[in-house]
Amino acid sequence: MQIKIARLSDPKPSEITPESTYWNRRQWLSGLGYTGAMLALTGSAASAQAQSPSPWEQLLQQKLASTAPDPDPIDETLTPYEDVIRYNNFYEFGTGKGDPVANSKRFKVEPWSVRIDGAVQKPFTLQLEDLIKPHALQERIYRFRCVEAWSMVVPWVGFPLAELISRCEPTASAKYLRFETLVDPQRFPAQGFGRSTIPWPYVEGLRMDEAQHPLSLMVVGVYGKVLPAQNGAPLRLMVPWKYGFKSIKSIVRISFLEQQPPTTWERLASQEYGFYANVNPEVDHPRWSQKRERRLPNSLFDPNWIPTRKFNGYENEVAHLYAGMNLRKLY
Repeated sequence: MQIKIARLSDPKPSEITPESTYWNRRQWLSGLGYTGAMLALTGSAASAQAQSPSPWEQLLQQKLASTAPDPDPIDETLTPYEDVIRYNNFYEFGTGKGDPVANSKRFKVEPWSVRIDGAVQKPFTLQLEDLIKPHALQERIYRFRCVEAWSMVVPWVGFPLAELISRCEPTASAKYLRFETLVDPQRFPAQGFGRSTIPWPYVEGLRMDEAQHPLSLMVVGVYGKVLPAQNGAPLRLMVPWKYGFKSIKSIVRISFLEQQPPTTWERLASQEYGFYANVNPEVDHPRWSQKRERRLPNSLFDPNWIPTRKFNGYENEVAHLYAGMNLRKLY
């Protein structure tokens, strides 16, 4: 069932980058059906016949093929797909923006499972297909704002985090969620360098009311396609009113906790990266202003600067979560 979420501050066509071929592609995929979707996944009919799809691949392709575009009646244009998949921060693949796409070519999703533990009625572990099977996938067009002051507008595909929380049956003591990324140097080469200053695994967290907010999304696709490795396959979080580092990638564990969990960037540089990480143009990063952002695509001669909006433009939807809080202190 498609769930329509009214978003008063959805991106306007005038503020985002054209992607004229997207809707035509979605119509083509819908008409082609499951067989065509499988060919798109494997690259050719020959390779599709040579390798049998796993249960995860079959289920995900079926769900992606039946995912309708974002139901909000906005004639939306988007950041180009090539920019979305080639300009990333994913330090498990390297620290450069091009490292994730360059170093993820041999990344294998399977085997993969997600562990649910902590303050829940019954801790359990789910395989990927069991994780998404009960959920109807939805397309959500969100602004994405990096703490480094660049931004995109992206059509993610996933399901509400609140639905997964409900399945987990948290106890009354669960006040926070802690998310953890996979540790596997075979799949994430930068984890095996031995010189990394990042304490693996990568960890992020949300307060329970943030996690249950309708905008919080568990993502398995982008642009109607399977989520690429460099964008956080097979499962990532998307919290659009927060800086991008909160939207943790390649999740293997979700823990329900009573106390606020220490998070990776907060541990590394708490004076720069707070737990909440809400987009706020009034609170500068110690080394640069947050009052404006570079919307992709851009260039040296056309940086495409635009003003940064509080809560990344989602203030009407989420400001009530922080009523009475000092957002300069709790940044």
